[in-house]
Amino acid sequence: MQQTAQKKELFENMPVPRAIITMAIPTIISQIIILIYNMADTFFIGRTGNSLMVAGMSVCYTIVVLTTAFTNLFGIGGGNLVSRLNGRGEYDKARKFCSMAFWGGLTAAVIYALVILIFMEPFLYALGASANTIGYAKQYTTIVVVAGAIPNVMSVVLAQLLRTVGYSKQASYGLSGGGILNIILDPLFMFVIFPAGNEIAGAAVATLLSNTLSCLFLLWMFFRVSKKATLSADPRRLREMSSKDAGLLLKTGFPSALLFALFDVSNMFLFSIMSKHGDLAVAAIGIVIKIERIPNQIGIGIAQSLSPLVAYNLGSGNLPRMKKFISTGRIYGIVMTLCCILIYQLFAGPFCGFFMSTRVGDVEKSLATIALATVFLRFRCCASPMMYLNYHSSYCLQAMGGVKGAVIHTIIRIIVVTIPLMFLMDHLWGAYGLSASLVAAETISAVVAVLILQKHINKIHASKV
Repeated sequence: MQQTAQKKELFENMPVPRAIITMAIPTIISQIIILIYNMADTFFIGRTGNSLMVAGMSVCYTIVVLTTAFTNLFGIGGGNLVSRLNGRGEYDKARKFCSMAFWGGLTAAVIYALVILIFMEPFLYALGASANTIGYAKQYTTIVVVAGAIPNVMSVVLAQLLRTVGYSKQASYGLSGGGILNIILDPLFMFVIFPAGNEIAGAAVATLLSNTLSCLFLLWMFFRVSKKATLSADPRRLREMSSKDAGLLLKTGFPSALLFALFDVSNMFLFSIMSKHGDLAVAAIGIVIKIERIPNQIGIGIAQSLSPLVAYNLGSGNLPRMKKFISTGRIYGIVMTLCCILIYQLFAGPFCGFFMSTRVGDVEKSLATIALATVFLRFRCCASPMMYLNYHSSYCLQAMGGVKGAVIHTIIRIIVVTIPLMFLMDHLWGAYGLSASLVAAETISAVVAVLILQKHINKIHASKV
């Protein structure tokens, strides 16, 4: 019970900056390590000097990352409900929603794997694969997504549910451990176990094995923590679930799932439009998307750590503390992203060159890919502060039950602003305009996000007066 009291102290009494740091640091560390291991595949494949192999793996990126939509639907949706119910003291109901999130995530992973298995080739061609890259793309997708959907989805769902009850450090151990293991296994499977020419398959198997072990650790930790916290995976609790309960969980997680699903759709358009400019341009933007994820993942880590803190204090009725979490988290994220812009502007070339070897393979193509990626990165990194404001607003809205506002913001951000600007700026300025469209889109969307968030906060405050 001492541990439970410590977690209650975190949510109710700990100074706001310290509480955010306590929750955010482990989350950010795990996000960064996950990012590094995702980048490790690109790095080691880039050591082959084969731009087509890099392009083939870049095409898979959207299908792989789309699993985030399912992890958020059940991890964020279930997690926010558990936090709010804990704040109200409704612990048994919190366990029921936790069980729903667990089994919902597992079911979604199985369905997604089957859909990708059936429609893999048309999806990959729609994402910008060519006759030169489709073989590499199919190899990676089959192993990482079709075979690996369950550990990929469930490891993140379990980590999010652990964070919900204050076990951010333990969640970080599981995700970070899987990431570190993948970095170690990548070169072993790519250059030792698998024969030359099969580096993509080696990287994919290393990722699958790492995700599986990470999932098993988090599953063990989940059941261990469930003895002293409001976590449960008991299928018998599903009998207590009404259609209203299921609808509430899906409704709560839907904005976050929609955000990442539509973000992947926008990446589909990005790669598809960029493919008109050639395989090297596709390889370049694939490299840049990996690099620009550093500030994005840190920002998402901060926003995710805020969600349970905001939701709990909304549930307990402590609105001043809730608003303090929101405003302090916003400042932390903006400062972080501004620092990242400075670093990227100064060292864009070395960052991009890190992912393409100029010593082996077609050196001329490698140099051309690096040159394109350097320009793309300098454009796109400028969007980082605005991207953070969008993520921050979306996660906070969901934590406060602002589903309608979060959905409206997501649709405006991706459908109304981002995708049309891609076509417009590509038409006006080609590949460079297409890469820079992110800055304009995220700036417009951030203004909308902040206004919607503030309106919802005012609405909550008025209802409590």
